[in-house]
Amino acid sequence: MDTGSSLVWFPCTKRYICSRCQFPNINPAKIPTFMPKLSSSSKIVGCQNPKCGWIFGPEVNSKCPNCNNQSPQNCSQPCPTYIIQYGSGATVGILLSETLDFPEKIVPDFLVGCSFLSIRQPAGIAGFGRGPQSLPAQMGLSKFSYCLVSHRFDDTPQSSDLVLYSSSSSSEEEPTIAESQRNKTKLQSLSSTPFQKNPGPPNSAFREYYYIMLRKVIVGNKNVKIPYKFLVPGADSSGGTIVDSGSTFTFMEKPVFEPVAKEFEAQMANYTRAKDLENKTGLRPCFDISKEEKVNFPELVFQFKGGAKMELPLTNYFSLVSSSGVVCLTIVTDGVVGPGGNGGPAIILGNFQQQNFLVEYDLEHEKFGFRKQSCK
Repeated sequence: MDTGSSLVWFPCTKRYICSRCQFPNINPAKIPTFMPKLSSSSKIVGCQNPKCGWIFGPEVNSKCPNCNNQSPQNCSQPCPTYIIQYGSGATVGILLSETLDFPEKIVPDFLVGCSFLSIRQPAGIAGFGRGPQSLPAQMGLSKFSYCLVSHRFDDTPQSSDLVLYSSSSSSEEEPTIAESQRNKTKLQSLSSTPFQKNPGPPNSAFREYYYIMLRKVIVGNKNVKIPYKFLVPGADSSGGTIVDSGSTFTFMEKPVFEPVAKEFEAQMANYTRAKDLENKTGLRPCFDISKEEKVNFPELVFQFKGGAKMELPLTNYFSLVSSSGVVCLTIVTDGVVGPGGNGGPAIILGNFQQQNFLVEYDLEHEKFGFRKQSCK
């Protein structure tokens, strides 16, 4: 489930190949695949189908040379092969029209990607971004929410809750919380901040992102000075903050990351730096706390437009990276992962920092909400 992209796709056909997919618990030769020939509702999307334009934009007609002198009904040329690039991989395939069948909702003519080649993407991706091809857009959802369990459950069957709200769902409904818990405690309301206008032209890749306005990064009660131009998207579409469930660690461009990292280094100057682990992992700063009886970590708070504060639990921004007692800040910058100065958002709020928060994307009211909550 990825809020940083919009196409819904799955491994498809018996020819499916996943390159560089040697991950724990994954056998690239035994990835389950969807077989369109076995589905009576599968149809290949034609080149002049408007949904083909969802992926390729208005200039798609230039890729349909066989259709130029024919009516849309008579043109049998399929929509071109798609290539979707991700931060750490890619997928290639053809577009299908299918029936999406949920227990209480059937969505006919649902656009999906039938991928026959992927790089570093062993499983399909459900795109939850802002594009018309995303699952929320095609289902007409008013909002959706999720509660991500801790990464310590990564290699277990434990999964996270995802709740979809159709437009007719009651706005008073309480998502993703067990009945017994609801009766025991009165839950605090969500803190929220409005989604921001997306930069760039209508067919820009940045149109798929959920932009929010990060106003302050607070480390141990100290407001870190961040150049304003990185907090708002510029005319060239660079800058600003997005929420991305598909990115692991929060990413900050160097001019944002450096003052944040230096503030942690200054406030934790009494602890031993583990420079060897910093060089090996690319994370920074790292501290050897193996001989410490007690460690005082500065708090980390993200404050958004409207005053909403995301006060991160310690495990959401420092992680034990070796058995010898070294902890590192789990925020990354250029050279580790991320845009690296090619335009696009300056800050990406990743899923590591969203663990054990109920997170809500209110599409109807254009706002992003969150509250701390145990998600297991």
